[in-house]
Amino acid sequence: MPPERAETFVAPDPVAAAVKGLCPRCGAPGLFRGWLDFAAKCPRCGLDYSAFNVGDGPAAILTLVLGALIVGLAITIQLAWGPPIWLQLIIWLPITVFGVVGSLRVAKAALLGAEYRNAAHEGRITPP
Repeated sequence: MPPERAETFVAPDPVAAAVKGLCPRCGAPGLFRGWLDFAAKCPRCGLDYSAFNVGDGPAAILTLVLGALIVGLAITIQLAWGPPIWLQLIIWLPITVFGVVGSLRVAKAALLGAEYRNAAHEGRITPP
């Protein structure tokens, strides 16, 4: 943008940006083009989302955290009431799948926002 037309953007609250899928620079909606696919760039400020490397980090973190919670709950219920294993599977497998997939969008948006706020980039080793 030319200097005479430069806009100043107010960064949105990180939690609100992640939950609503807002641009981390200007707060415009449109971070995603599908359920889990990032748009190419922000429609308002032009921030290039493809420059960020979110990767599989959110899925791994969600799987570990939700997996630990669900295993703890399943063990507690098994010890307290002793339901059959097939009933435990019917209860916990869908909860796990929907929990991870349902919160993956928010986790991906949060990681992209954190990368933007911290100016994260690939590390480079400079020769001595």
